[in-house]
Amino acid sequence: MTLTVGDKVVYPGRGPCLIGAVVKKVVCGMSESFYRLALLDDSRAELFVPVNKFRDLNTRALLDRSEIPKLLGHLKTRAGVTKDPGTAKNWRQRELDSLKLFSSGSIFELAQMVESLTQLSTTKNLAAHERETLYRARKLLICEISEVMGESKPAAEARIDRVLEPGKNKLN
Repeated sequence: MTLTVGDKVVYPGRGPCLIGAVVKKVVCGMSESFYRLALLDDSRAELFVPVNKFRDLNTRALLDRSEIPKLLGHLKTRAGVTKDPGTAKNWRQRELDSLKLFSSGSIFELAQMVESLTQLSTTKNLAAHERETLYRARKLLICEISEVMGESKPAAEARIDRVLEPGKNKLN
């Protein structure tokens, strides 16, 4: 992937970022070049990623606008299918699986996690770590859809809610 100032990429686990200028910083007495990435969520945080390590990360380009319907398709609840992400695993393994999911950078796997946890929440109360995973995954989906579609985050969230709860939201 060729990086250009002003382009947008998805940093795994953090979401869409705007690529800023390459900056030089002194770390542990050595000069190093870093890409300055500005998160496009509401935090306005910045990440500094060493230029020589950037290729090793699972960064990716934002989805194309044409891929949004496919992404939303991963959110559609399948009637009669209840998936519990982790009943056969212990809590540590579920936490490791969630960490791997976030670090993989796959927006489609995140969408499946959101769908699964949302559906599960209709049949039982989610544990604290499951609620946090759902919140974080939804936030990443909302941010990317918002950037790709050029719409506000509340509009992107409403788009997700319409797919997850088709009977409750009749907005189009």
